[in-house]
Amino acid sequence: MTVFNGCLQQNRHAARDCNERSTMSDNTTSECLVCRKHRGEVAVPGGIIFEDDLITVSHAQLWGEEKDHYLGHVFVETKRHVSELADLSEQEAQAVGLYSSRVAKALLQTEGMEHVYTFFIGDGVPHVHVHVIGRYPGAPREYWGPKVDDWPEAPRGGEAEIALVADRLRAYLREHYGPMASHIR
Repeated sequence: MTVFNGCLQQNRHAARDCNERSTMSDNTTSECLVCRKHRGEVAVPGGIIFEDDLITVSHAQLWGEEKDHYLGHVFVETKRHVSELADLSEQEAQAVGLYSSRVAKALLQTEGMEHVYTFFIGDGVPHVHVHVIGRYPGAPREYWGPKVDDWPEAPRGGEAEIALVADRLRAYLREHYGPMASHIR
């Protein structure tokens, strides 16, 4: 799995130091990719799938020179800038877990995935974000797990295709969990 280094901090200690310097009013850092995305400074193909006071759900965007990206690679991110799972509040942890499960169900049903993985890595971008990423039928075993998006025959798409996936996920959440389950800004 490719991890984009969206924050300027080199490790969790630097991220924690940076977090401690952030003001209580915004709880973000100016350089953090996830925080910038939440402030609307970074484009989100397909838009935000779900957002509340604690988390944001969106499809992965194109990185760097990418022309297309693995379809069905979704992020569940905390709104508050925090670098470690252990530092989540009880409410944040519950929201991250609940929406990781809901997005996994949506990927299975709307995208025809045969299995869904969740990963928390935290090394490249020190802001809690769970990768929820499905495995398509026919993926060879050597591409299972963290290499699922390296499979050369996996469905990939640009912004238009990502937007269609985001629309289907948003609709699934709304249909199965009510209008607030796909609440967006």
